[in-house]
Amino acid sequence: MSTPETMRAVRMHRHGGPEVLQVAEVAVPAPGPGEALVRVAAVALNNTDLWTREGAYGRPGDPAALSGWRGPVDFPRTQGADVAGQVVAVGAGADAGLVGLRVVIDPASYDGDGPDAHPVGLMGSERDGGYAGYVTAPADQVHDMTGSPLTDDQLATLPTAYGTALGMIERGGLREGETALVSGASGGVGLALVQLARARGGRVLAISSGDKIAAVRDAGADVVVDRAHDVVEQVRSTAPDGVDVVLDVVAGDLLGDGLPLLREGGRWVVAGALGGHEVAFDVRRLYLHNAQVVGSSMHTRAHFGLLMDLARRGEIEPVVAATFPLEDAARAQEELARRAHVGKLVLRP
Repeated sequence: MSTPETMRAVRMHRHGGPEVLQVAEVAVPAPGPGEALVRVAAVALNNTDLWTREGAYGRPGDPAALSGWRGPVDFPRTQGADVAGQVVAVGAGADAGLVGLRVVIDPASYDGDGPDAHPVGLMGSERDGGYAGYVTAPADQVHDMTGSPLTDDQLATLPTAYGTALGMIERGGLREGETALVSGASGGVGLALVQLARARGGRVLAISSGDKIAAVRDAGADVVVDRAHDVVEQVRSTAPDGVDVVLDVVAGDLLGDGLPLLREGGRWVVAGALGGHEVAFDVRRLYLHNAQVVGSSMHTRAHFGLLMDLARRGEIEPVVAATFPLEDAARAQEELARRAHVGKLVLRP
């Protein structure tokens, strides 16, 4: 397949507000050895886009340091971890049979070659991402989705939100028949958690508010508690015997106040800090009840493979809240930060 020499890309040259996102005409990247070149059909937005742009991740020993997902950002940087598109070329040593396939990219960089290696980098932060016409990726992380019934927009919502959600569920060991509590349930990861936990056979309690409650219930939650009121008391009255697994992207006071909600041997899995990253809790609630607090950062290769299998079979149905043209990336990020929507926001190059 022939490709143009240049493309539009949205790049940032420094940390800051949405104004640092600038549309530019740049060279189409060439796939290196073992890489594929993907023409971007859709790229979804995530909170990590906001925090990388702001430099809000901090560093070990220096939480106030400006940083991308896993360290200093090399500028200029093209954001966008979540890409669906078509392979148009491959580099030396990569499988030429990929060319022409409709694909989703696993955006993680890993600390090893095995299926359970940990993610230590992310497309759009540690390497250029999909806010562009084309993007390169390791060929072995390009997944064939040609037969999936999901649209390109829906496929683009999967890597970070659903990958993070499935990683949380796997690390939390959620089993059929157990009760799961999902925080931040109207967001991208939250809705993914509701759908995936329900598909796993769990009883799903979810936390949301206002006019988003109905959408969360429609996504598969058995019970939705209103975060505008006392969440802990609502959960306790709904699940008087306790909760087996909490799937939490909020942390903050919810973790500190809610830890006693866990049953004996319960697991509290944290993959975000929308409610605050500094938490205080009574440690006796852990050791006296054999409870666990588990950190979960995205997914492993094995988790991502399971997710792609679900998507090929159409067993999940991502919610796309709105789409924007690529040049409106800054406006789309502003909309994401307002958190007035339910589901995912998507850019189309």
